[in-house]
Amino acid sequence: MAAVLLLRCGARGGRRALRECETLCSRQCLKTSHKLYSAVYDPNEKTFEKLLIANRGEIACRVIKTCKKMGIKTVAIHSDVDANAVHVKMADEAVCVGPAPTSKSYLNMDAIMEVIKKTRAQAVHPGYGFLSENKEFARRLAAEGVTFIGPDTHAIQAMGDKIESKLLAKNAKVNTIPGFDGVVKDADEAVRIAREIGYPVMIKASAGGGGKGMRIAWDDEETREGFRFSSQEAASSFGDDRLLIEKFIDNPRHIEIQVLADKHGNALWLNERECSIQRRNQKVVEEAPSTFLDPETRRAMGEQAVALAKAVKYSSAGTVEFLVDSSKNFYFLEMNTRLQVEHPVTECITGLDLVQEMIRVAKGYPLRHKQADIPINGWAVECRVYAEDPYKSFGLPSIGKLSQYQEPLHVPSVRVDSGIEQGSDISIYYDPMISKLITYGSNRAEALRRMEEALDNYVIRGVTHNISLLREVIIHPRFVQGDISTKFLPEVYPDGFKGHQLTDRERRELLATAASLYVAEQLRSQRFLGTPRIPIAKSKRSSWELSVHLGDGIYPVAVSKDGSSFSVEVDGMKLNVTGEWNLASPLLSITIDGTQRTIQRLSRDASGKTSIQFLGTVVSEGQEICVIEAMKMQNSMIAAKTGKVKAVHCKAGDTVGEGDLLVELE
Repeated sequence: MAAVLLLRCGARGGRRALRECETLCSRQCLKTSHKLYSAVYDPNEKTFEKLLIANRGEIACRVIKTCKKMGIKTVAIHSDVDANAVHVKMADEAVCVGPAPTSKSYLNMDAIMEVIKKTRAQAVHPGYGFLSENKEFARRLAAEGVTFIGPDTHAIQAMGDKIESKLLAKNAKVNTIPGFDGVVKDADEAVRIAREIGYPVMIKASAGGGGKGMRIAWDDEETREGFRFSSQEAASSFGDDRLLIEKFIDNPRHIEIQVLADKHGNALWLNERECSIQRRNQKVVEEAPSTFLDPETRRAMGEQAVALAKAVKYSSAGTVEFLVDSSKNFYFLEMNTRLQVEHPVTECITGLDLVQEMIRVAKGYPLRHKQADIPINGWAVECRVYAEDPYKSFGLPSIGKLSQYQEPLHVPSVRVDSGIEQGSDISIYYDPMISKLITYGSNRAEALRRMEEALDNYVIRGVTHNISLLREVIIHPRFVQGDISTKFLPEVYPDGFKGHQLTDRERRELLATAASLYVAEQLRSQRFLGTPRIPIAKSKRSSWELSVHLGDGIYPVAVSKDGSSFSVEVDGMKLNVTGEWNLASPLLSITIDGTQRTIQRLSRDASGKTSIQFLGTVVSEGQEICVIEAMKMQNSMIAAKTGKVKAVHCKAGDTVGEGDLLVELE
């Protein structure tokens, strides 16, 4: 009788510091950069003695790293639940500003201002989100003589209001989306305006952002409904229910231009970032440069972005976002007056440290570079790794404690911006981002290959995460070809994300891998500290016959062992599986017929069920419930599901026949 190995093919799938180097990218990341862009930190260029970071998580850690390199002492703020957070440990000082809810801590201006006075911080970097684009916070800092690392209140006000920013953009000769320039008063006026513009239209909050307060309307009825829902959402999210209506650009790309300006009238555009892979109007994967732009379009977008920055006397790092249609017509969307989440990809291809540049500009130094000096060196890709379930609307938040966490920093040209470590909690109070995973290559194909490898080597336990979705996106033929738009996810996965769909070859590889891992575990269980558990019982067994249940199929698999290699026969084809089989490691590097794969041994529960991750697919091995001896070979039987043993109808030494009832489960 053959042993039965049950597999369930599902769709779900100590912290190391980032290497010190002259720039935030790894040395490999900048190996092609010109010497000019090595982001040297001049100790004689004085900026601030002490800087407070009014933020948390990865962006707080990111700012602290640059401050340390610039010789600036740092102050972290935190809520009570963040008392042991990584950014708190990294900073020179840390002060609690309130309980967990953001309104009582990270948005608590009074408490933060008190900390600034107490610690005598000379400057504040707001990061992104929270108070980063709050003109009142910037005004209060200025009143106290504290430097805000960002633009002045005029620019924040002008660009923070979508109606005002659109009018300013028009006056600066920036391409804008056709639409109504004023505030829409009511649903009837919304319908009238929509008809004049022509359907479809976008209804969105004037003070909005992050996809909130936005609705697409294709007819009068949807316009009335969209007006009602958008105004309500805008009021609750931003305290401002004003709406505007503009032409909806169907199937666009979302491409943004990074700008950098000083207080002396100088402004640069630092090339573009492609941000079209989104869910619920929030970015998931970004890259720089874009596969879509030619040099002429890039220059035109850059020049318009700089024109807008100069029009509002902008000084700091900022981002001008555009929608780009299939004919490369581009239209101003909005300007973010802060550091963007996805800024690392720009740093990788230019060699500039944007946080350093923001601090220099805030101190009053002029920019060190000219437009002609700004390069595009290689390609960078960023994946936003979230504690989310990608099988629910492409990502609904997951909470929990990171029981095991290992960043893939051993993969060449990888950068990980994170603010967590093993043991950290992903709570309900804050954004569920785990990290930003960035890979760099001399070209796009190399950057994507490294991203695939990095995702396979990223160990995250304790929370559900979106690595399976990220991996599928970057290997999808449409993405690889650059055929993307903001509708990529709903078009590619119209019925929702289902995980990796195995090809016949991958199915055979999975069966062979699972069978080899199973045999390796069985052999290990027979040994203790390198010697057999029963020394006198010398086992000469070198082959196994297994029946593998995968999905709805049952597959006979024959395994033979030769040293550290296994020869596995599946579907009449032989596959050679080799590896070190270090079952104590969460990562197993194996080679299947010359193809290297990294699998993860996710868990083994009390029932003996083991889960492994293969190409983003999670596989569970059933628990062995008894052993059958047939043809002088011991063969394992495996439980088809988790359950309690109700009765055992045989005992050691009994002879059993085909069809005999051996074990009952309940």
